[in-house]
Amino acid sequence: MASLNAIIHKSLLLKLLIIVGLLLLLSIAVWGFFNFRYMQKKMVDNITAGAQRLSNTIRLGTHYAMMLNSRDDIKQIITNISKQHDIVNIRIYNKQGEIKYSNQDAEIDTVTNIKDEACFICHRSDPPVHQVALAETVRTFRSDSGYRLMGIISPVYNEPGCSTDACHVHRPDKKVLGAIDLVVSLEEADLEMARYERNLVALAVFIFLATSTMIFFFIYRFVKYPIKKLIDGTRLIEKGIYTSKVQINQADEMGQLAKAINQMGTAIDSKQSELNKQRDQFQSLFEMVPCVITVQDRDYRLIGYNREFADKFAPKPGDYCYCAYKGRTEKCVDCPVEATFADGQSHYSEETGVDKDGSVKHWIVRTSPIRNETGEIVAAMEMNLDISERKQLEEKLELSEKKYHAIFNNIPNPVFVLEIRSLEILDCNKSVQAVYGLERNRLIGTCFINLFEPDERATMAFRMATTAVLNQVRHVGADQRLLYVDIRISPSEYTGQRVLLVTISDVTKRLEAEQQLIQASKMATLGEMATGVAHELNQPLSVIKTASNFFMRKLKRKEPIRDEILLTMSEEIDSHVERATKIINHMRQFGRKSDPNLEPVHLNEVLERAFEIFSQQLKVRGIDVEWQTEPDLPRIMGDPSRLEQVIINLLINARDAIEERTDQALPDKSIPRMISLVTTSDAKTVTLSVCDTGVGVPEPIRGKIFEPFFTTKKVGKGTGLGLSISYSIVKECGGKIHVSENPGGGACFNLHFPPAKELS
Repeated sequence: MASLNAIIHKSLLLKLLIIVGLLLLLSIAVWGFFNFRYMQKKMVDNITAGAQRLSNTIRLGTHYAMMLNSRDDIKQIITNISKQHDIVNIRIYNKQGEIKYSNQDAEIDTVTNIKDEACFICHRSDPPVHQVALAETVRTFRSDSGYRLMGIISPVYNEPGCSTDACHVHRPDKKVLGAIDLVVSLEEADLEMARYERNLVALAVFIFLATSTMIFFFIYRFVKYPIKKLIDGTRLIEKGIYTSKVQINQADEMGQLAKAINQMGTAIDSKQSELNKQRDQFQSLFEMVPCVITVQDRDYRLIGYNREFADKFAPKPGDYCYCAYKGRTEKCVDCPVEATFADGQSHYSEETGVDKDGSVKHWIVRTSPIRNETGEIVAAMEMNLDISERKQLEEKLELSEKKYHAIFNNIPNPVFVLEIRSLEILDCNKSVQAVYGLERNRLIGTCFINLFEPDERATMAFRMATTAVLNQVRHVGADQRLLYVDIRISPSEYTGQRVLLVTISDVTKRLEAEQQLIQASKMATLGEMATGVAHELNQPLSVIKTASNFFMRKLKRKEPIRDEILLTMSEEIDSHVERATKIINHMRQFGRKSDPNLEPVHLNEVLERAFEIFSQQLKVRGIDVEWQTEPDLPRIMGDPSRLEQVIINLLINARDAIEERTDQALPDKSIPRMISLVTTSDAKTVTLSVCDTGVGVPEPIRGKIFEPFFTTKKVGKGTGLGLSISYSIVKECGGKIHVSENPGGGACFNLHFPPAKELS
């Protein structure tokens, strides 16, 4: 019994079969019981209903004969009806319990006990009840042969015809005259129920056995067999065989479980391979890490170390750590391993000592505890990193910092270190005081923008944030002294933060020299234009001379001058005086020395003013001028006076080139003498082209003509500064200048400027 219990306890198949079998058996038994009871009740109800109908048929069939008191007819009816199958007895009782009619002649006129089971239905009380429920009229009992009988007794009530008939009269107060007792046999019904019971039991047994067999094979095929495979597969995984697959060709949960176990095995195999790889990697790292690693017990003896330690110090088993690689006879005073054993924490220290070869060494020491499974500290791991080279580099770096700090302070140009957003001066060198006259300590902590003039600070702050080079900007030094400087801005790092490194070049003296050169160039240009200016002034002077002679002649002759003539002559004198004054003022303004100041200007207007002062000279020399100017030209940023000087220089060069070509080809009168002035623009550029029909500029020297003191003119006819100064002025205005070949012969000088809106 104990072994059977053990087998059942260990077998899922038996557990499932027993549980499912018991549930199935109980279900079939309950189903069979209630089904048998239902069929039995239904059969009894059918027999009872049939007997009741037959009893009513007898009562109705004998009613008329009783009304006529025809005993023979009544007996014949009972006899005929009793011949039906399964009818045992048909009796008619009177009120006193006497059998008046029966299908068995021996019972006629016999008196039954009023208290027996047939009469007791109504006579169980005194007076007898006259209304009885159908269920109470039915009785079941056994015959002498042993089979069951069913009796149904139906009262015969006193009807009005019975109490008024002339033949036999019953008193009206009598409710019941007698009873009809019908007894039928239940033998065949019992035999049918017995057969049904046997068939039901056989069906139940068949269903139980068939279902149990199907459940057994189903569980064995789809549960026990797959579970056995799953157990075998998991045991293989337990043994470390992860690549073996559980083959279950089912799409149900068992198949999914097998698939999950296979995936688990694959994942475990992958993880195990990765763990093995990591273990080997960590072991390799432990062995190959380029620092000394030791494991020490509480007595500071070496119980483990890596290859670096073994190769470097060749320790012996049981050596003390301080003896093995520090050459000491006792532990260090501040021992981090001791502190780790004391509090279980990781500790750090930096140590200096003498190596075995006598050289000074520096180490960074880091320790950590090693615990057993109960959490007790059993050893300590110490990692020593040799930082001797780093210490040497730090010393060299310190010397280098001192050297570069000295260079920083002794650079002849001022250098500022600025905070990248606020432009606060974080540091500056000593040259700042020499250039600006301001003490270094006063500048540190202030904003670099304060060095600009107040009305330019907002603009310059924006330009410093958007450009790397600022040329010829104005700074204010000590005592409000104005300086012109070039600024170079570059991102850098300073004490671990991003900064702007600003280098200043003082160009004040250079600009003064350039101003002198520009002024000298202006004077030379004025000298070049002297003839044209004299001719330009000669015309208004002639008009004034003529008018004055006319007035003197009239006055000498004492002749009156009509008012309209006097007004006309005065207006002519006034207009020509104004013209001469305008020419003189223009020349005075052109020749005045001025500081560079960029402002929005209309290039067409500058071109017209320059041509106005030079037009007469071109006209005298027979040089035509072709204008192709674009209306509504965008403004550019520039100095109007200096741009006018550039245009005059280009006109002078064009004039000289045309005359040189004409002199070289004197017999040829077909050579055109023309200067073209063209202005155009697009979205990014405003262009001025001054083209001539002169000798042109050869390709080999086009890259040199803007160099100072370079000239193609004959000795005594050029200084070589005109184009060089023009190049500088155009560059100051943010533009570019280059020379190209004129398609009609000669040269074109092209000036390109960005529109004023693109300049910041």
